[in-house]
Amino acid sequence: MKYSFKKLFPMLLVLPILIGNISSRAAEPVQETATDSKTAKPVKQVPKDSEEKLVPLNPQKTVLLDLEHKKLFLKTHVCLVEGVLEMLCCKKQTKEHESILSIDSPAKAIHAGLLAIGAKAGTPVQFTPKFKPPTGQKLNLILEWKDKAGKTHREEAQKWVRTSTSRYFTAKLDQLPPGVVIDRKTELRYDDKYKELIWFGEMTKEERDQFLAKSDNKTYQAAIKDFYEKTRPRLMEADWVFAGSGFSVDEMTGEKYYHAESGDLICVANFPTATIDVSIESSASGEGNLLFEANKAKIPPRGTPVTIEISIAQEKKPAKEKSAD
Repeated sequence: MKYSFKKLFPMLLVLPILIGNISSRAAEPVQETATDSKTAKPVKQVPKDSEEKLVPLNPQKTVLLDLEHKKLFLKTHVCLVEGVLEMLCCKKQTKEHESILSIDSPAKAIHAGLLAIGAKAGTPVQFTPKFKPPTGQKLNLILEWKDKAGKTHREEAQKWVRTSTSRYFTAKLDQLPPGVVIDRKTELRYDDKYKELIWFGEMTKEERDQFLAKSDNKTYQAAIKDFYEKTRPRLMEADWVFAGSGFSVDEMTGEKYYHAESGDLICVANFPTATIDVSIESSASGEGNLLFEANKAKIPPRGTPVTIEISIAQEKKPAKEKSAD
């Protein structure tokens, strides 16, 4: 059977990480005893089963593999609690200003871990000649952390991300209805050149009602109502997929490079370099157009350690048709 270099290259790059770390882990002696601080006598120490099954895939031991349960664990910390987002998680010292979490790890170690749990890489987003959303294995991401009291919390990662209100919303409108005068103190604007009604930020119910009272023009009314609905903060519903980023070889040096090393690990805005991306069209073309922001009501304080648990999402079975009887 023949295999193309393009298909084999990702595995050739990450297999040394898996083999080397699994081998070194297997060679580590299991510590069965510890010393009692009062008697100075050795006492039997019961190992934690869950920890014994985890294999570190990087020197920092922030990417941990559970082969038995087909799960990957990323040890991260909170670096942002409020603001527009490009990432859920970025590589350390890259995009912390637009990412909720940050991890100290090579990106290729995360790619290796995803392959190890059986995830199949798809294709990154494509913008030209026409937009194609990223594809790949659908993934479940669960966040686990402890509060100040030491209580453990677990939550779907989507709950930390909500639709952004800190952006522009537009609606086509050939002209302002007669009698409608826009107060410059509000966020409502009309662009004569592009024939668009423009709104920035979250629209309150009171603002909506005030604008609706200015005219009964159907197109204008529909635009205002649409602005109000779209600016309601909602939790992100999009799925994450293993897009797989990309690989290249420097023709001069022969050095292999994994594109996500630039920092694009788990994205909420589409990047062709993303290891994991959202399966929808999500703009990355400027802060004013980003679709998502941090859901600050859910996120613990900056610096809080957070473990991302990644597993392959189970395909939902079609609902059975209910009997008419």
